[in-house]
Amino acid sequence: MLSTDTLQALARELYEARKARVAVRHFSRRHPDMTIDDGYAVQRAWVGLEQADGRVVKGRKIGLTSRAMQLSSQITEPDYAPLMDDMFFEPGGDIPIARFIAPRVEVELAFVLGRPLAGPGCTLVDVLAATEYVCPALEIIDARIEQFDRETRAPRKVTDTISDFAANAGIVMGGRPVRPDAVDLRWVGAMLYKNGVIEETGLAAGVLNHPATGVAWLANKIAPHAEHLKAGDVVLAGSFTRPTPAVAGDTLHADYGPLGTIAFRFA
Repeated sequence: MLSTDTLQALARELYEARKARVAVRHFSRRHPDMTIDDGYAVQRAWVGLEQADGRVVKGRKIGLTSRAMQLSSQITEPDYAPLMDDMFFEPGGDIPIARFIAPRVEVELAFVLGRPLAGPGCTLVDVLAATEYVCPALEIIDARIEQFDRETRAPRKVTDTISDFAANAGIVMGGRPVRPDAVDLRWVGAMLYKNGVIEETGLAAGVLNHPATGVAWLANKIAPHAEHLKAGDVVLAGSFTRPTPAVAGDTLHADYGPLGTIAFRFA
């Protein structure tokens, strides 16, 4: 485990990188013995810095939910990070691309909880019972830690990604909210268009066979830290498409069929 001073210093780097929109180099390069627990400790310290500025945690995101992503990251489970209040954007308008370093967009479902959800022992059935509604959501991911090292081009490691809020930078919710038992969530599909061209398609079953599975995993994962999911929390269940890069002027449009659409433009 890295020292408390080191963890705080790394959190400060990310806090400043997010403000300056300048990515820092891999923590794993400077600290080869850094562990996944260290990554989450950096995350928690960074949240503290954001909260000192008046920011509020409005929920969580779950990442690395597909088997392919876990294999590429050499881990056997998803990761998670907070959703801060200033990461939420309204659909149908312009989002300033200057808020990000190298944004990419993923297609997801968001669970909005009607009552608290706590582990250990939380199940998929518990998640469905606690969820007020599920709706389409696009996640904007970013890299406050370089995705690839500027010199060696080596990819960052999972400890870097976890430290970096699991790459989360923004969320756009929209479409038609549904009760979690109103549709078979495994079969929710979406097509993601960029500037009118289909970039990605996918089914929500790609998220751990059922998107609620990740929410249950999250409730159990944070329980040892005396944390739980609260009523009103938004939980991004995990992407069922590959990330799509975007630049200024790009329009993103996701069609979820019966669950409606989400669109926005990077300005």
